[in-house]
Amino acid sequence: MSGYTIQSEGSKICVVMVGLPARGKSLIAQKIVRYLSWLSIPAKCFNVGNYRRLAAAHPTAEFFDINNPEGERLRRQAAEAAISDLFRWLEEENGMIAILDATNTTKARRDWILEICRRHDIEPMFVESWCDDEDLIMQNIMDVKTTSPDYIGQDPESAALDFRNRIRNYEKIYETIVETDITYVKLINVGSQVIINRIQSYLESRIVYYLMNLHIKPRCIWLSRHGESIFNLEGKIGGDSDLSSRGREYARQLPRLTRMSVGDRPLTVWTSTLKRTQQTAKYLPYRQLTWKALDELDAGQCDSLTYEDIESRYPEDFAARDENKYEYRYPGGESYRDVVIRLEPIIMELERQENIMIVTHQAVLRCIYAYFMNVPQDRSPWMEVPLHTLIKLEPKAYGTEVTTIKADIPAVSTYREKGQSSKKKH
Repeated sequence: MSGYTIQSEGSKICVVMVGLPARGKSLIAQKIVRYLSWLSIPAKCFNVGNYRRLAAAHPTAEFFDINNPEGERLRRQAAEAAISDLFRWLEEENGMIAILDATNTTKARRDWILEICRRHDIEPMFVESWCDDEDLIMQNIMDVKTTSPDYIGQDPESAALDFRNRIRNYEKIYETIVETDITYVKLINVGSQVIINRIQSYLESRIVYYLMNLHIKPRCIWLSRHGESIFNLEGKIGGDSDLSSRGREYARQLPRLTRMSVGDRPLTVWTSTLKRTQQTAKYLPYRQLTWKALDELDAGQCDSLTYEDIESRYPEDFAARDENKYEYRYPGGESYRDVVIRLEPIIMELERQENIMIVTHQAVLRCIYAYFMNVPQDRSPWMEVPLHTLIKLEPKAYGTEVTTIKADIPAVSTYREKGQSSKKKH
């Protein structure tokens, strides 16, 4: 089931990335997929480089020279294979938004893709990342040389030199988008300026809205649940209880844990409106903002009950939630899907910001973590997010790096596995 009623004729989109290497195209493509998938809109990225690596796993810059006919043949072959799989997914597997992640730097290449798309009755949406910010380009080069599959096991400095030579080969033939008769978004220095042309559908407008909030500067997000609460000790869900003595100790130690990971970087802390998150963030020496959207999942008439109480009083609801935890809505309360919808403004603001720390609740952290890690909906409500643990997320071009820092402070486990009786430890 989709969170948005959009699966109608003509709603399928092929997003075509455009731009020189080291302009953040793959990061942007992956972010679009994560965002749409998080909103229950089927999206998938088809990276031409992955297809090309089947024939040329670790090519040098000469492979990308326009005067290298064998390199040109293999790159064209990879693009054809990616496009073939892309349309198979759209047409046979109920895909909605497919992203072709490649340089597509010439008008001739884009015209070829445009013609193929129109044969399939799909109007492509081109997304160009144009960048002349040398600091940003250099950071992307540093990122690529350490994370790109093309340079696995290679000396970092040699990889950086080769990658710069690859960029120069593409610069010789690069033609920025200037046509007025196609649908496109041009991102100038990712976030400084956005040019849009012929945006015609709801889904295209959603993608544009998302892209307008993006930047690709290096940054980290830190996530922490509130410290152990009185309700945690009592096995109750929801409510607005105070921290336990161990939870208060976590709050006192959190500044030290945070400094160990953050260093001297500027940081802003976001909390929910509930006491346990604000008490946990009390000693953090950073600017703090409170968000109602970060409040815990509303358990409705089950608020302040234990799982034993719920299983005893509402056995059908207890079983229904186990059956489909993402969609299940507490009577008078919320489902995980509802939480995702109210978190969308939080995600947009997160994408606009740089270093942010979020102190919030188990269900909310599961939804935020699922966004950054592209965790499927059927798994996200069952992820274990322990108390007294700081999670660092660092978005990269080819994925998000995760670091976990545990405080040496005991805490009750609030985790309950699927199908586990309420009478067992939760």
